[in-house]
Amino acid sequence: MKHKKGFYEKCIKRPQDFLCALLACIVLSPVMLIIAILVKLKIGSPVLFSQERPGLNGKVFKLYKFRTMTNEKDENGNLLPDEKRLTSFGRTLRSTSLDELPELLAILTGKMAVCGPRPLLVKYLPLYNEHQARRHEVRPGFTGLAQVNGRNSISWEEKFDLDVEYVDHITFVGDWKIILKTVWTVLKREGINSETSATMEEFKGTKTVENNNI
Repeated sequence: MKHKKGFYEKCIKRPQDFLCALLACIVLSPVMLIIAILVKLKIGSPVLFSQERPGLNGKVFKLYKFRTMTNEKDENGNLLPDEKRLTSFGRTLRSTSLDELPELLAILTGKMAVCGPRPLLVKYLPLYNEHQARRHEVRPGFTGLAQVNGRNSISWEEKFDLDVEYVDHITFVGDWKIILKTVWTVLKREGINSETSATMEEFKGTKTVENNNI
């Protein structure tokens, strides 16, 4: 089923996102300044981490976050695993989602929305099946249905199912439920890590029935 925009998404969602992001930037600017200084002192430069992520219709944009990891490498020049590069200060930033505050700028420029499927890695694009790829029919979000229903503690398949469920049911009430539930989830620090990783395991594609029978 191809995504169809309703009145809320056509006329209200984008202006609402812009105003929310603008207000958040103004109110949280002192917090972001303090975090930037602490990242500089505790982790080093650059203060921001940037990475290309796919957005609406898979169009790639640059996403910015506060750095939470060092650039430590092994004797062969390869980056150490995430859990070894993730500092205690970085872990605190992630657990409170404060590392994601620079993404507000992407909402202001229209590359992201307040609510929507989270923007993942570009290398995952060819790994999605037809159902999972539907997550790119809308702008990626600062938070989303998957983030308030398990975050990194649920499987990739569960997460993608929730993303597509959101795509098919975008409403004003639904978005504000996600926003309010996000605040509660962050305060409780739920679902920050998966069972086997400091963040989330790498997505390697969903096995099909045919693959399972081989």
